[in-house]
Amino acid sequence: MLIVFFDIRGILHHEFVPEGQNMNAEFYCNVLRCLREDIWRKRPELWCAGNWLLHDDNAPSHQALVTREFLAHKGTITLPHPPCSPHLAPCDFFLFPKMKLQLKSRRFDRVEEIQRESQNVLGTLREQDFQHMFQQWQRRWDRCVAAQGDYFEGDVAQT
Repeated sequence: MLIVFFDIRGILHHEFVPEGQNMNAEFYCNVLRCLREDIWRKRPELWCAGNWLLHDDNAPSHQALVTREFLAHKGTITLPHPPCSPHLAPCDFFLFPKMKLQLKSRRFDRVEEIQRESQNVLGTLREQDFQHMFQQWQRRWDRCVAAQGDYFEGDVAQT
């Protein structure tokens, strides 16, 4: 499993969940610690201003009490994600489709090969790609608001 955090300028943090590791709240909090360090290092202007938000989906480890307490204790502002709304999750409509496009029809013999090639794909993404994704995300949110939270069709993933 690949965990990726990004902003409008690019990848902030990514890591692979070690084989055999459950994606539980404790593990996710450790990932969030690494993310915070990377934001401090890569986006000091955002860190100093406290001008950043975290958006994650509704995975159980993301919504667990220990995770929410960790984020509250660190003063991390979160942007809630509507339930059952993959069309509003940037990883689902932007990042993973791009990765699948690059990796499909290829055979890998070892997990390390998949990880290496996944990192290569992440490395090909440009700031312009992330800016375009955030524009798409805003349009999708606008459509969701206009539909008063109801499901809307016609959102085909654009790569």
